[in-house]
Amino acid sequence: MLTKQTVEELNMASIQEPPSVKTTIPYVGHLFGIMQSNHKNPYEIFTVNMPGQKMYIVASPKLIQAIEKHPKTLAYLPIEAKFVGRVCGISTAAQNIIEKNSNGEEDLGMLHNVHAAIRAPLAPGAELDSMNRIMIQNIATSLNGLIPSGESRIHIKLVEWLRHCVTTATTNSVYGPPNPFKDREIADAFWEFERNIFSLVMGVLPSITARSGIAARAKVSKAFEQYFKDGSHTQGSILVSDKYKAALNNGVSIEDWAPYEVGSALAILVNTTPTVFWMIFLVFSDPELLADLRTEIESVMTTSTENGIVRNLDITQLKQNCPLLSSTLQEVLRYRSVAASIRQVMEDTVLNDTWLLKKDSILQMPSRIIHTTKAIWGDDVEEFNARRFLKEYVPKNVKKPSATAFRAFGGGTTLCPGRHFATTEVLAIATMFIMRYDIAPLTGKWSLPTVDSTNMTSAIMTPDNDVEVEVSLRKGYEEGEWAFGLKDSEKVFAMDAEDEGN
Repeated sequence: MLTKQTVEELNMASIQEPPSVKTTIPYVGHLFGIMQSNHKNPYEIFTVNMPGQKMYIVASPKLIQAIEKHPKTLAYLPIEAKFVGRVCGISTAAQNIIEKNSNGEEDLGMLHNVHAAIRAPLAPGAELDSMNRIMIQNIATSLNGLIPSGESRIHIKLVEWLRHCVTTATTNSVYGPPNPFKDREIADAFWEFERNIFSLVMGVLPSITARSGIAARAKVSKAFEQYFKDGSHTQGSILVSDKYKAALNNGVSIEDWAPYEVGSALAILVNTTPTVFWMIFLVFSDPELLADLRTEIESVMTTSTENGIVRNLDITQLKQNCPLLSSTLQEVLRYRSVAASIRQVMEDTVLNDTWLLKKDSILQMPSRIIHTTKAIWGDDVEEFNARRFLKEYVPKNVKKPSATAFRAFGGGTTLCPGRHFATTEVLAIATMFIMRYDIAPLTGKWSLPTVDSTNMTSAIMTPDNDVEVEVSLRKGYEEGEWAFGLKDSEKVFAMDAEDEGN
């Protein structure tokens, strides 16, 4: 990779900007809409031109690897810094603090400090185990109360129920007993804020186009302001307290940190619900897969009868000894992911001695394009194949994809720090449903929902309409209790290639 200083020394005849392509995505959606599209073109990188902005779309795992080796020249944090103000509604003073040294120009700025505070407690270890245990017990409580005592079945809206379960379990784990989301009005306001993110980010008359979102954000922000002023964060996780310390150390007030925390909650809440929805939907709509998963999970389940029937499932055992379960989750993420890694070109850069990237342009690396390329995944790329990520699986007509072709969690310096927490939560919920219940759609048929209204904050496709289902106690498992736990694990659950070998 060469910088601007050496560009002039090269034979410029062999270096050019990526070819321009036309797209049917409207201008207002260009910057983020390509995340959700499935472009078919022969280029490993191409250019989309917009008024006042040039954007490069990368469709090659090889180029993505090259890009991720240069986080300073092709940087993420300057982009985050620009959009924080629009999303969170912070003051000009706080916005200036966030933008200062966002790319480490003179020193490590606030965003670097905050991201460091996020990574440490979410890495495998005691702090993450503590959060996971609280989360798992909250999920178990929700599942225990799903079907009323004395009943054998219930009708629910699957997305709605899962969203409430995930919101409760996640926020109780992160924010502790004084969790602001315990107030249902605050939780509902957060999701109203989330529905308005696109209008807030676009910044076109947000007081009109995102009026309800701004009001909802203010309501949740006020609750967080009180949470921090009361010192309630000291009863929460290290994740919350360390981020808060990093903000205060950089001169950010509580009044500005509260709305920032509202924006941070997007990262821990938005993608888990649709992921576990698709996991449940795709497993229960395939009787053979469901049966195979139940057999695999049963092999690590223990049952005690000393004080009645108690079935014990340890999530660590599931993650380490259930390869089909893990492969199913990875395939769900490949099949439904619309995540995109975004970078800003900080100076004219030549990539792989071939492509000239112009300063101030934007780079997008959409997982959707990589995940739907036949040359990488094979002719069945458009199909859901739960066994695709098994070690013994051999794809048809192509070589086994490189591990870096899986982009659901991004990669490089912006590899999702919450991936371990999120995958544990998804596996916990999905496994509890798989082992405890039978699920059937009220329509009598599992019909794949459309996903046209997926929000720009989502890394996973969100169904346009909820799916109403009947949940019933699984035959042969009506009696007894279920116990879910999490043992300390010295082995990292490698859902992403960059976790391999850790």
